[in-house]
Amino acid sequence: MKKFRIFTILIAIGLFLNCSKDSDNTTPSGIDKSANLLATGDSANDILSNTAYSRLLIEAAYVTGFRPTSETMNNFETYLRNRTFKNDIQVVYRELASPDEETLTLQEIADLESENRTAYNDGQTLAIYIYFADAPSDSDDEDEGIVTLGAVYRNTSMVIHEGVVRKLANRSALITISDVETSTLNHEFGHLFGLVDLGTAMVNPHEDPDAENHCDIAGCLMRAELEFGGGMMSVLEKSKLSKGVAVPTLDAECILDLQNNGGR
Repeated sequence: MKKFRIFTILIAIGLFLNCSKDSDNTTPSGIDKSANLLATGDSANDILSNTAYSRLLIEAAYVTGFRPTSETMNNFETYLRNRTFKNDIQVVYRELASPDEETLTLQEIADLESENRTAYNDGQTLAIYIYFADAPSDSDDEDEGIVTLGAVYRNTSMVIHEGVVRKLANRSALITISDVETSTLNHEFGHLFGLVDLGTAMVNPHEDPDAENHCDIAGCLMRAELEFGGGMMSVLEKSKLSKGVAVPTLDAECILDLQNNGGR
């Protein structure tokens, strides 16, 4: 019988992208999209507070057959309401055809966003784009036990490798697809919140010296031990067995940082 390995999960932060396809910063309807083409963490305060934007619009674009579960999106909205002052949060879904690629680079994901994204900052509305992909990351190396579940690559852009999420979740009797989706989605959005020290300054030092922009406090959602330990599945299963809940939460230091930058 074939045995499955527990993979190390890499949560990627894309810092540099060739934005040649975004040289035209205005949509056909005349909306300036330049505010959505900044670096990861640059919009942390705008997301957390109501100072510049009072409404949050999430465009969830998914490849046919890879829509996130309703449970995950409900969990995600609760997470946003608990950590931000946005009371008006809307999620719109867009079904997309598969790009028919075996793997995807971050640049290719950014190019797909340029072709398919419809929601940009407009008036009091701050827009976020999340792409749920069928293809894995080109940086995955199954021989080395390395797979990527998600990545952020701009201030309002992220990808979830939904195909990989489901593949991993289906190997566990304890962990559900929603557990892995929620953990990945919340972790990635933590980087859009500016964690750790990625646009939201630390009140007290708690950045992992061995993993930039991740927390050094055990059990935190923003820990990088899923990169260097036994993998996210190991972390979630341990939490499920010890606490009865698989999905990690932000620790007190990360929450304090968010509160200091306009969040709850």
